[in-house]
Amino acid sequence: MGNPRTGLNWLDGRPPNPKAATTLLRGLGSGEIPLTHEAFHQLQPWRAAAHLRDLLMSCGLLPVIDKQICMFERWLGEHLADIANHDHQQIVRRFATWHVLPKLRSRAERKPVTPASRSSAGDQVRHATAFLGWLAARDLGLADCRQAEIDAWHVEHTQHERAAVRAFLLWCAANKLTRRFTLPTARARQATPLTRARRIELLGMVFTAVDAPLRSRVAAGLLLLYAQQISRIVRLTLDDIIRDGDQILIRLGDPPSPVPQPFAELLLDYAARRANMQTATNPGSTWLFPGRRANQPLRPEYLAKLVHQLGVPTIAGRTAAFRQHVTEMPAPIVADALGYHQITAAKAATQAGTTWSRYAPGDHTPSSPRPNSR
Repeated sequence: MGNPRTGLNWLDGRPPNPKAATTLLRGLGSGEIPLTHEAFHQLQPWRAAAHLRDLLMSCGLLPVIDKQICMFERWLGEHLADIANHDHQQIVRRFATWHVLPKLRSRAERKPVTPASRSSAGDQVRHATAFLGWLAARDLGLADCRQAEIDAWHVEHTQHERAAVRAFLLWCAANKLTRRFTLPTARARQATPLTRARRIELLGMVFTAVDAPLRSRVAAGLLLLYAQQISRIVRLTLDDIIRDGDQILIRLGDPPSPVPQPFAELLLDYAARRANMQTATNPGSTWLFPGRRANQPLRPEYLAKLVHQLGVPTIAGRTAAFRQHVTEMPAPIVADALGYHQITAAKAATQAGTTWSRYAPGDHTPSSPRPNSR
């Protein structure tokens, strides 16, 4: 690192956990703490342990696994330990082990798990526990759960709670832990998009607010111009910014998208002086938004907070940008360029009532006329 004092301060520790890093390092050196991920799940204080684990993975001393899965497994152990009813604990453990964790790991094989996905997995486990407690308060177990109990739960709880417990109920039915029942249809909430005028107004603010943090302005610009989710914005790297002569492109899908002025100048300026580059965790990082953990980008929830502080609503802003694109171009082209699924783009086009919604994907280059055959 450029300033050794930064590392020494971390080793010295700060209240209320003085010398936490030094204690953990001594435990690893003496063999008291095994050099395994399972051991790190139990260590306290967990923030210092998580930071040290990232450094060890970065150095190749621990196998690399998804950060969000690490956090979920640590939390899961604490949650299970807090369940007083042994039978409930065993059911929740089975649900988490054979349903929730495999889905997270399968997702991690395709792309990094987002904090939102990890939070959703935690909600499923929490509400599974809550549902078992709700049944027990009525002197019922899973084997006694009938359609009447399912209906009563849905009446008494919020839309979020109903959605969170859905995976557990379906898992119980599939494993014959309950009687057969019917679940109400799940309804997805949709944010109201910004008006076109408001989106343009916010873009103007992003381009001209010279007193606002450059990092926040660039993130907001990527959201409002290219309809990118915050969880995808934090995964961008310097390699995704492409110079093609005098033009600047950004790789969000295929092909890369052109970056208009003055946003191109903001993007290049920010890329040349990124934050969090002075510690031992990120000396050679290529993340466009590097974080404070080894080999990790900025946390999506933190970047979302920075964007909100500019007055830009993340979900409504992204929805407005996406809708604008599908009204101006065929949905398949928008999907490819911005990295969206074709079905997602087609649905947005239909909701926007655009005439492009019937556009068929594929090569539409006019072919040469065939000679008349005799």
